[in-house]
Amino acid sequence: MNLAIFLLALFDGVAYAALVFIVALGLTLIFGVMRILNVAHGSLYAIGAYATVSLTGYVLALGFAPVLAFPLMIVSAVLVGIAIGGPLEYFLLRRIYDKSEVLQLLVTFAVFMILEDVQRLVWGTQPYFDSSALQVLGNVSVFGVTYTAYQLILLPLIAVVLLLGMRFFLRRTVTGKLITATTEDREAAQSIGIDADKVFLFTFVIGAVLAGLGGALASPTTSILPGMGADMIVLSFAVVATAGLGQIEGAALTALMIGLGRSFAVYLYPEISVLVPYLIMVLVLLVRPEGLFGSPAARKI
Repeated sequence: MNLAIFLLALFDGVAYAALVFIVALGLTLIFGVMRILNVAHGSLYAIGAYATVSLTGYVLALGFAPVLAFPLMIVSAVLVGIAIGGPLEYFLLRRIYDKSEVLQLLVTFAVFMILEDVQRLVWGTQPYFDSSALQVLGNVSVFGVTYTAYQLILLPLIAVVLLLGMRFFLRRTVTGKLITATTEDREAAQSIGIDADKVFLFTFVIGAVLAGLGGALASPTTSILPGMGADMIVLSFAVVATAGLGQIEGAALTALMIGLGRSFAVYLYPEISVLVPYLIMVLVLLVRPEGLFGSPAARKI
């Protein structure tokens, strides 16, 4: 492998890992607090991408500057969290928290299938693509290898900011401590006056915003088409399971490991590139069933 191929694989892996981590962060937060594996998370990712492309295309058609693509990504993510995530938790998910994990999984999978059909109904089956954000930031050259500044600099920077911001939020703010208290023991938290329902609603909306943000940030780098949500949710599950359910810092390192593994496989052994993330997950879980950073815990019955 020459230097150029090595650098391309490295850059691809870091950029891909950043996107996967952002989506997995929302999934990890929701599971860590609410103990529910939200399969519909993948649809929120896809809708975030569709919404960003649609809003960006509309704004550019009006003659506005392409730099508005960046704030529109945030707008799209927030809309996904509030308009879809909030009602989903309030009207549906809070009614199944005390049900079996199998039922929870089936319900969120049903929501995923419904939202997939909604995407086809609204946007059709043709691919969408808008590279305005890539063009605004241009390219950078590293040791003779040209790469987009958006993927090489902005995406990893956003992932690091979200990781540090989430750590600070959960450990240093009052709302974060309320979430942590509810996570540790919901019954005890309710007994001292914490409204667990509001905590769950807020947590789910934040997780949904992160899913939408992942899709929004991915929109300039890939074609937006039906099925993209399924690919991302499976990969996000692999990251979360490999790290250990509810492990935010672990999810960051695992996303990087899986992203780099997948990227180098694409350049060296493309035949197994799709399998590499899941091979890593299987190997880790065979050795540590609780994940790399998880720990066995007693279960309340």
